[in-house]
Amino acid sequence: MTTFTRTVLFTDTDGRAKFRDEALALDQGTPQARLSELLPTQGLQLRESPVGFRSEFHVSSHPQWVFILQGQMEIGLQDGSSKVFGPGQHFFSADVLPAGAVFDPKLHGHWSRQVGDLPLITVFVRA
Repeated sequence: MTTFTRTVLFTDTDGRAKFRDEALALDQGTPQARLSELLPTQGLQLRESPVGFRSEFHVSSHPQWVFILQGQMEIGLQDGSSKVFGPGQHFFSADVLPAGAVFDPKLHGHWSRQVGDLPLITVFVRA
């Protein structure tokens, strides 16, 4: 069976954001057009971030797919690690604030920034 690798940005049990890869089965459709099951969504947003954009630490308000259309997006974690995503790449942002927690920018979330000479254009698909 063919699979699609979904990179997930999530909140671990220690409250910190981390990355993990998950396999989504492409077990529907035809051999020429393999499909996953239909995944539920709640809407789509487009975003343009100018050259030089960088956020503070924050958590995702809702789990959402993030697809990079133009430019590069770097996601940084509290442990100092980061990943850069370019055009055609994606990640699933699910690092929401743990239930009952009060946001602490020294513990929770991630930062994001535009990298390179092109504005960052992304599509957010809320899950």
